[in-house]
Amino acid sequence: MRIFSILVSAMLLSSGHTFAQFLNKLKQKAEQKAERALDEKLGLGQEQNNSTGNNQNTGGNSGATGGSSTRYGKSNPSNNVGGGLVSSPPDVGQNLLDAEAAYKKGTFGDARYSVQQAILGVELEIGNQLLKSLPDVIAGLKKDETQDEVSSNGYGWAGLTIMRKYRDDKDKQLTFTIANNAVWMASINAYMSMGGMAQQTNGQQNWKQIKYKGNKAIIEYSESSGYKLSVPIGQSSLLVFEGVNFKNEPDFMKAANEIDPDSIKKQLGEQ
Repeated sequence: MRIFSILVSAMLLSSGHTFAQFLNKLKQKAEQKAERALDEKLGLGQEQNNSTGNNQNTGGNSGATGGSSTRYGKSNPSNNVGGGLVSSPPDVGQNLLDAEAAYKKGTFGDARYSVQQAILGVELEIGNQLLKSLPDVIAGLKKDETQDEVSSNGYGWAGLTIMRKYRDDKDKQLTFTIANNAVWMASINAYMSMGGMAQQTNGQQNWKQIKYKGNKAIIEYSESSGYKLSVPIGQSSLLVFEGVNFKNEPDFMKAANEIDPDSIKKQLGEQ
């Protein structure tokens, strides 16, 4: 005990810097001991010893193999079940009732939201009805209902998209899209504004204006993606046909002519 007191006295008499170093070393040793105790409690001590000289840490996941990661000595499983989210269109009637109730209470934000949901429900229903009205087979190509798409942002027809694909058992495909898309419409209007001028690439025409069942239209061709026909109808809607592996323009146009644009225009309420 006396010897310890003499040592402490000697340190107190030494410079403050030396004494601070001594305390820092004691602190580091205490921390290291606490870390080792925690690692042993979590089962990491042996794992760290085994990995010495053979570090397999890649991208911050120690011991990660085949898409799973290791934490606290256990592997996190990869998800391999689940059916995704359920597609449930908004209930139009209920949202209109909710909008009316919210309006009467003066909660206009809730009323606005319910009205938007009601519009979204109407658009999705129109889209589904349009899909049902389309032919089951076009130019010998059968519809692929697994690829059907109806989407909308619910803001007054500004983002409604309806798509169906027709294909055979080989590599021939026709994609038909009905859309309200500002970017697409702007591109078509730019084409239309060029009048009868045809764009040239390496001396070969790759687009031109045509008439499709009385409507002005643009037809394009690309060696990589095939034929594309864009037809504005009404004030804001656009019909787009995309044909892959059609042998020529008449073959592609024959398939496009099996669609009735007037019926679609009527269902959309276009003028």
